[in-house]
Amino acid sequence: MWFQQFARPLLFRIEPERAHRLTIRMLKRKPLSGALTGGGPADDPVLATTVGGLIFPNPVGLAAGVDKNAEAPLAFLDLGFGFAEVGTLTPHPQKGNPRPRIFRLEEDRAIINRLGFNNQGQDAAIARLKLYARRPGPIGVNIGANRDSPDRIADYAGGARAMCPYADYLTVNISSPNTPGLRALQDKAMLEALLAAVIENNSHQCPVFLKVAPDLKPADIADIAEVAIAHGVAALIVSNTTISRPTLRSRHADEAGGLSGAPLAPLAAERLAGFRHVCGGALPLIAAGGVGSGADAYARIRAGASLVQLYTALIYEGPDLGRRIADDLADLLKRDGFASVAEAVGVDARA
Repeated sequence: MWFQQFARPLLFRIEPERAHRLTIRMLKRKPLSGALTGGGPADDPVLATTVGGLIFPNPVGLAAGVDKNAEAPLAFLDLGFGFAEVGTLTPHPQKGNPRPRIFRLEEDRAIINRLGFNNQGQDAAIARLKLYARRPGPIGVNIGANRDSPDRIADYAGGARAMCPYADYLTVNISSPNTPGLRALQDKAMLEALLAAVIENNSHQCPVFLKVAPDLKPADIADIAEVAIAHGVAALIVSNTTISRPTLRSRHADEAGGLSGAPLAPLAAERLAGFRHVCGGALPLIAAGGVGSGADAYARIRAGASLVQLYTALIYEGPDLGRRIADDLADLLKRDGFASVAEAVGVDARA
């Protein structure tokens, strides 16, 4: 409880974006390789799983947006996560949207952000990723397009070409609500062209994941699944933040941007179920959005997710949450007689 009693009250006195930067700076002080001080990824044998040909020591991952510039992925793996996704990274550095652009909704255990892909660019991240030769778990790279790009598909193609040599997997992020027009790339014809360009430029054949929005209609789900399967996408991440607003208590409820955290959970779970219904077991799914406990992670796995990702819950529960969720998940799997994560994937969807 040290985080809730001592660290969180101090951090919550600081403007959210400054608090985030302070956290990343502290984590950067951890070793780049070897001599891990937090124990490495939680590695109970029941947790090990394979997605896209990659071995994950456990299915609990760090979502993109936490470590935007690939400054501390090994530190997060050291804290117990089974994998870490850095980014979103664009071809060129960009400042993103004007500040303030992150808002804590404490009463709702949520965040609204309108960051707008602020990052130092792909070249800066490559210089860091080259240093992470010894990786106790996969490091994924999430790519996006620059806001002012005249050809966003070319940005994704260039991102694949630049980043795949240094990524264990590549995530194509077309679902952020904070870059105007970006979500239009989820339309079937645009998605066909986009994925074709990404695959063509993936000379290192790293697995390609696709991150989608929760604000989709049933027809969108079917189209996205069809295109993703046809182009050999290795997994879908369901989902990004939402522009919808369920009932919220915080005074920041009406801020523009993407909502994440506990209020997103029902919608994210609904979209996960929709993709599982359409895809069956043909396309692995990664659940993100409102995952904050071992029970949450287990429910998403039983609903069809092979992996889960966290972001907002870390802000409220602290940096050891990944390990706690993984440990609780291992107990739940064993309690119900599962020998592996894979055995539990989609058992409730088949019922």
